[in-house]
Amino acid sequence: MSQDDKLIDFTAERAKRVHDLNDKRLNEMRQQFEQVMPLGSGKKKPKKKPKKR
Repeated sequence: MSQDDKLIDFTAERAKRVHDLNDKRLNEMRQQFEQVMPLGSGKKKPKKKPKKR
């Protein structure tokens, strides 16, 4: 067995961890915004009456 199998790439592991933390923070912010400003359920505008001539 070689030594290379046991080596850990710390920069790659840190990048993954930082990415996971940023995703977690982003999801928390998204949930907060949805509570404050909920997205509309796609309300349709009523059709306008045709103008009388």
